[in-house]
Amino acid sequence: MAALRTVPAAEVRLGMFIHGFEGSWWEHPFWRTRFLLTETEDLQKLRAFRGGVIIDVARSQATASDGDTPAIAVRDGNEADAPATWSAARAKRPLPESPAARFSADQAEAAALVAGALDTVRGTFDDVRLGRAVAHEKVAALVDDIAGQLDRNASALLRVLQLKSKHQYTYLHSVAVCTLMVNLARHLAMDEEAVRTLGLAGLLHDVGKVAIPDAVLDKPGRLSAEEFALVRTHPEEGVALLREDGAMPALAVEVCLHHHERWDGNGYPHGLKADDISLPARMGAICDVYDALTSHRAYKRAWLPAQALGAMWSWDGHFDRELLFQFMRSINLYPPGMLVRLASDRLALVLENGERATRTRLLVFHSFAEGAALPPRTLVLSAGTADDKVVGFVRPEEAPSAIPALDLYPPVAVTN
Repeated sequence: MAALRTVPAAEVRLGMFIHGFEGSWWEHPFWRTRFLLTETEDLQKLRAFRGGVIIDVARSQATASDGDTPAIAVRDGNEADAPATWSAARAKRPLPESPAARFSADQAEAAALVAGALDTVRGTFDDVRLGRAVAHEKVAALVDDIAGQLDRNASALLRVLQLKSKHQYTYLHSVAVCTLMVNLARHLAMDEEAVRTLGLAGLLHDVGKVAIPDAVLDKPGRLSAEEFALVRTHPEEGVALLREDGAMPALAVEVCLHHHERWDGNGYPHGLKADDISLPARMGAICDVYDALTSHRAYKRAWLPAQALGAMWSWDGHFDRELLFQFMRSINLYPPGMLVRLASDRLALVLENGERATRTRLLVFHSFAEGAALPPRTLVLSAGTADDKVVGFVRPEEAPSAIPALDLYPPVAVTN
């Protein structure tokens, strides 16, 4: 059981496990709340915070510079159940788990998070529909929990989110887009305030769909011209709702309004083109379409992640291509047939990988450093691998060596 104590920010030390913060989620200096404090830079940021910091004593650790006794001021609760020393706190920590056990636990935790998120987003959409203000603290806490789960095991959370049913789609799609937005923003090294605001934007990007009848949203067949025109009103409907909340960040309103704009200018509602579309809106477009393609709907089956990425990469003019590639890097997955440059300065071809959505299988066949072909060999990049990583893409016409024939490596059949 957690032994929680609240201390002034000025008394926080390295080795403490941060469980949360008093006051507004938007005011503290981190996009997450639950983490072990190990970096001096983070300690300096945290000490600038004016509120109280909630410490989990049982999960805290001793450090060489801290000494044995933490300065913990008890505000609520019984001091007797707190460990007397850092060493005692460390003794309470469980033994390390195996990777398989840890992933299983993370997946169960992710499932519980997603179940709670469903209720939060449904309630938020209902509030907006009824003209009530968005419960910022509740929504912000959800974004924080999602960011924390991404820290612990991104694969577990993304896998659970792919299991959404068609009846939960509108709400859990919003949770998934929030997750992908946070993940992409962190990959792009955005500042902490932008990360959390982009997460909020992801949660609310489709809020305008509360104005569209469910019979249209869940129609199993092709939409009529009138129904399609109705669906296309949801960005502007959403903005009208969000602007009723004076505390709503402008960035969230921007993503809601323009996440259906296209790089070539053929999107809606304003037909914006290229750099006229803001970076947050371009991010929202990619995250929105990727999750839509990989989700079951009343009118289609889910595509495999690599299949979805392949389709998105083939849609010339739909997305900011450089940003789409960064999105692929953020989830460590690429479409079969793409030519990629590796950190080792080698050229590789992405191969089919069947149902294995959590890893990338490559055929390495050229060395840029040596300017020569290499004996083709297969390389598998798993999440977190230290062997090599993808750093760029290469257009086929720019490839410096003949591309090996894929028929030597039979692709796995993919069905829609």
